[in-house]
Amino acid sequence: MQPFTRLTGVVAPLPRVNVDTDQIIPAQFMKRVERTGYGEFLFYAWRYLPDGSPNLDFELNRPGYEGAQVLVAGRNFGSGSSREHAVWALHDYGFRVVVAPKFADIFYNNCIQNGLLPVALPEELVDELIRRAQARPGYRLTVNLEHRTVYDSEGFEEAFEIDPFVRERLLKGVDGIAVTLQVEDEIAAFEAKRPRWLTAVK
Repeated sequence: MQPFTRLTGVVAPLPRVNVDTDQIIPAQFMKRVERTGYGEFLFYAWRYLPDGSPNLDFELNRPGYEGAQVLVAGRNFGSGSSREHAVWALHDYGFRVVVAPKFADIFYNNCIQNGLLPVALPEELVDELIRRAQARPGYRLTVNLEHRTVYDSEGFEEAFEIDPFVRERLLKGVDGIAVTLQVEDEIAAFEAKRPRWLTAVK
């Protein structure tokens, strides 16, 4: 997992609430066993018209938002089913940060596990960031995980809360498995002391 310290990137605004995981990555594209290759299907029903051509009315398809790395969306982002593919699709598309007033709990945890930083800010501030990105396509935002701040070059700056343990994991780029492996010796020592009958295969 790639460590996250600080990122300055183009903001893509998504002024929609209750965006669920099926809207992020429709179920018909969840057939791959790899974690890659989902980016082209991100927001598929919104990004494309029935004939397969790009929907130019959709935010991500408009000029100025190419290569966006920061997605700013409405409240309750990532609701619905627990599919981890939604995070894979966002990450594969190129997003490293999602800013919203509130995230669905399972989606939030899936983000952490895959190196995508979810930043929760008050709704009025999220609305302001969306307005700035809509008014000036190409608008850039800096997210500094070390200092837990979000800011731009125009005077906007706000701190955000994040669990210290989660923050440390993202800064180091370690997922749950890597965290466990860091104490592999202690686990082995514990297992070695367990009574044999507890570890025997039945």
